[in-house]
Amino acid sequence: MPEQNCDAHRFADYIAVIPAYNEVRTVRNVVERTLAQGIRVIVVDDGSTDGTADALRDMPIRLLRNPENLGKAASLWRGIQAAKADGARAVVTLDADDQHFPEDIPRLIQRHEALPDHIVIGSRLHAREKIPVARYRANRFANFWIAWAAGYPLRDSQSGFRIYPLALFDRVRVRHDRASCFVFESEILIEAGRQGIYSVAVPIAVSYGKHHRGSYFRPVLDIARVARMLAVKLIGRGMYLPGLIRSLRRRSDDAVTSAAGESRQQR
Repeated sequence: MPEQNCDAHRFADYIAVIPAYNEVRTVRNVVERTLAQGIRVIVVDDGSTDGTADALRDMPIRLLRNPENLGKAASLWRGIQAAKADGARAVVTLDADDQHFPEDIPRLIQRHEALPDHIVIGSRLHAREKIPVARYRANRFANFWIAWAAGYPLRDSQSGFRIYPLALFDRVRVRHDRASCFVFESEILIEAGRQGIYSVAVPIAVSYGKHHRGSYFRPVLDIARVARMLAVKLIGRGMYLPGLIRSLRRRSDDAVTSAAGESRQQR
């Protein structure tokens, strides 16, 4: 595991936003390790009933509590708006279930410093042997369709470990209600891509140990919601064949900026 950095607020322009719903077993450890990277933390407790908020009360973080379970999209949106009000330039988002390693935050920030107008995604799909087979296949399937709608290749469209430039949310509007729970993180890539704001991938470590709780993802309902969103995006643009062609090109993150420029010229 990478060495922790204990310098307080080393990354002053960044705030980590961690949505949490019934994560009492893991949330404190995740927050402690995130703080150790020298970054401010906002946790959005999404109506937890297991004591998640109580586990964090003595920690030097900003804790927001939803009055009821509103879903991940609403929690992310609330945390992002709070980070913006607190003067951040960008937000790091990661899950509270210990799937992500906060020790990778400095690597994502390093990439974002080089490309501050881009979304940085912690990509897991290089570690195929560590990912459950069904989840790996579902992610690859999602990558194809979301990359098509966004208009450029994507390595991991489903990873929630990301850095967003906050200026993005002044240009892009994405639904964040309860029905958008597992749609938000896909739709934001599409809408950002249409604005010429692309993502770059940084390979990260990932953990799917037996101690992790089951996913809150509901295969039938949530896949249907994502599919409906994608259908609206693609049909609304006449199936967007230029986007399909660009999305199938061999991916090179070093070529992202030129791809973005080409995309803007074709719009």
